[in-house]
Amino acid sequence: MKRRFPASLVATGGALAVVIALLKLASVFGAGQTSTNAGLLATTADSGAAFKTASGEPDLQGIWTYEYQIPLQRPDKYAGKEFFTDAEIAELDKLRAAQENRDYRPPRGSEADVTGAYSAVFLTIKHTGRRTSLIVDPPDGKIPPLTPEAQKRAAADREFRLALLQATETCKNREQGCAGGKYGPPSPRRAEVPPSYLTVAINRADNPEDRSLGERCLMAGLPDFGTAFGGSFRRIVQSPESVAIFFDVGQGQGFPRNVPITPSPHLPSNIRQRFGDSRGHWEGNTLVVDVTNFSAKSNYQGSRENLHLVERWTRTGPNTLDYVVTIDDPTTWTRPWTVKQEMVRQSDEANRIYYEPRCHEGNYGLPGLLAGGRVADKTFAEGRGPNPATLCTAGCAFGPSEETADPLQ
Repeated sequence: MKRRFPASLVATGGALAVVIALLKLASVFGAGQTSTNAGLLATTADSGAAFKTASGEPDLQGIWTYEYQIPLQRPDKYAGKEFFTDAEIAELDKLRAAQENRDYRPPRGSEADVTGAYSAVFLTIKHTGRRTSLIVDPPDGKIPPLTPEAQKRAAADREFRLALLQATETCKNREQGCAGGKYGPPSPRRAEVPPSYLTVAINRADNPEDRSLGERCLMAGLPDFGTAFGGSFRRIVQSPESVAIFFDVGQGQGFPRNVPITPSPHLPSNIRQRFGDSRGHWEGNTLVVDVTNFSAKSNYQGSRENLHLVERWTRTGPNTLDYVVTIDDPTTWTRPWTVKQEMVRQSDEANRIYYEPRCHEGNYGLPGLLAGGRVADKTFAEGRGPNPATLCTAGCAFGPSEETADPLQ
């Protein structure tokens, strides 16, 4: 929602760090799975001594990122396959490099043409990883099935979204965005309150809460595995009593997080926070963080206030760190599930300015979108423009899957 390249990259530290990382990756395109930072920034001598801070705790400090693109869930076409071969990685890199993705332009004058706000220059495209999914448990690499309660919540949300789309070209043309819906006159549900707090935009712009968290500069959340628009960097700083982690998210939507190292219990259950309540302790060289007390306004894969995370941060070498998190919510999934992400340390000097979030400064997109909505309402009321309910501003089709879908997915 900010200015176009290069001004947005100059103004946005997170995007700048992504560009730096991509330049490094470009130099080793197709070079396999070895780190681009081999030998960089070792914090201990080669004597085999453990990585410790000056006060004796395991040392997790530095700027860390993942270097390879791995789907959260294992795609159906790779069922039963945990790892790619070198040949498969090379072929997928070739296909993904040739993909138009956001550079694809739909037919001129169509809704998809004018709503395609970002070109591929804004996206983080990384090389294909060895594993076929970030999920390591269940063994099939899939998010467990939803509970009946969660299925009802998801169905209510989908029905509401489709109702707001039904008078648009997306439904008229039977495009993917309207799958399960139908084309028809504007729905009376357009004036309804959504069934739950929105974190993904609906086809309406009556107020800021109708729009996505990204449009509102609120994209950040836990757990965070990075997105196409960034989110791949973590800066860790420690003291004996706490571990501070800064997450780089989207274009300047990063957030700081403080993990107290304490045996004290979580906050009372009536106190809810956007990033939950973290409590950390050390198990050997691993930082274990228990996170509860999420707000009902948070949303991760359909889980809200009952989300429970157990994170494990482990330094595995001079320049490597493993992040493993078990995700649970008995009101949403039939069982807990676990994700593993391997990270590599980055240059402190090259990334020294990335950790200042700046999304709100110069975010002209959201007020412009809301102002445009009011103009559309007025011109329609005066008989000088189309019914805003027939225009698609969220959930629209972007382009044919063969041109825009990542072959890795």
